[in-house]
Amino acid sequence: MISGDSIVALSSGRLPAGVAVLRISGPQTRFVVETIAGGMVKDRAAVLRRFRAPDGTVLDTGLVVFFPGPASFTGEDVAEFQVHGGRAVVARMLETIAGFDGVRHAEPGEFTRRAFINGKLDLVETEALADLVNAETEAQRRFAIQNAEGVQSELYLSWRRRLIHARAMIEAEIDFADEDDVPGSVSDTVWSDVRAMIGEIDHHVAGFHAAEIIRDGFEVVILGAPNAGKSSLFNALARRDAAIVTDEPGTTRDLLEVVLDLQGLRIRLTDTAGLREAPGKVEAIGIEKARAKADRADLLLLLADISSPRDIGSVPTAPLLRVGTKVDLLGEKAAWDAAGRYDLVISVLNGAGVEALLTEIGRRAADAAGDIGDVLPSRLRHVELLNDANRHLVLAIDGHATGQELRAEELRLAADRLGRIVGAIDVEDMLDVIFGQFCIGK
Repeated sequence: MISGDSIVALSSGRLPAGVAVLRISGPQTRFVVETIAGGMVKDRAAVLRRFRAPDGTVLDTGLVVFFPGPASFTGEDVAEFQVHGGRAVVARMLETIAGFDGVRHAEPGEFTRRAFINGKLDLVETEALADLVNAETEAQRRFAIQNAEGVQSELYLSWRRRLIHARAMIEAEIDFADEDDVPGSVSDTVWSDVRAMIGEIDHHVAGFHAAEIIRDGFEVVILGAPNAGKSSLFNALARRDAAIVTDEPGTTRDLLEVVLDLQGLRIRLTDTAGLREAPGKVEAIGIEKARAKADRADLLLLLADISSPRDIGSVPTAPLLRVGTKVDLLGEKAAWDAAGRYDLVISVLNGAGVEALLTEIGRRAADAAGDIGDVLPSRLRHVELLNDANRHLVLAIDGHATGQELRAEELRLAADRLGRIVGAIDVEDMLDVIFGQFCIGK
């Protein structure tokens, strides 16, 4: 599909910059290039030109690249102007290009939307492209690249093809049983494959939490009594004074969060209010928030002053590391004796044990994320549709749908849910399977 209007936008980063890239897509692209660049340029070749407004005013000197459709990102004619990245230059270029008839400023995400509409990307690849743009860690980059290259889409489409084939076989058995080229009984083979697919989808959905860790971060919450050294550790790991540190109990009353990059993974570290009995009204709210945050954590760092440990009552059930702090206050023998009660002992003052703690957090995050090369559902939308597909498959298998016709309908509904993930819904493709395999209607 070719849109009726053309769109233009700044496609590079924040200004000012050394170079800015302006992208235009749509039917007016060729005319805009010819006018501003003083003539057409060779396809897919960066050409140095002086850019001029229609009235002859010089705008800038830079590179222009033209990508003819449909072999372009959006499937339409696309051009990119690389100009000097000053705000005034970019503003005048955008004003000039948007001044052509049939050209307007692009809406957010509109280039990618046109790519999807024109079949250049499916929905999963579109989502992966957004993840790639927003990637902050190596793990996020690798995960997004894999999905942008279609690995995730291919898995869902392969399941959908298997369901379309299964349904075609069942309906062929129902409607064309008297044809010589239709197998006699395919039910056993079909339903055996459907049972296997239910297990495959369940296993895939189970990996969603690992995908959440890669995309959103591994949640680490620091918990402990007042003055256990939580905020001091938080500042040490953040490598800045992100939290106020005093000897007065109850200084931290709200949740403080920083993001770390450990072994290529995003770690979300949260400092919390100290847990104690009979706090003040405001501090009690902070403690309630701390416990609620701890309940959702991937890892708890349960801190205790090794020289004077205090009981904090019940501890959330999340995985935890018992960390003894202020080990510098004890002599070597006393520290050695006390260390047996903790997974790790540290001193923020002299740095003892802090690197070991970071290493252990990184190891646990890597274990939770699993193999980044695994194909995982990357959105809650995917999980909901996959679960819905499996629900229909279970109905077909368990016989809640009586009769082959109704069981085949459950297969159709399951295939529909898989198609919705990638945006590939086409009722005609099942007919292609039937007529292609059985030579029906010859």
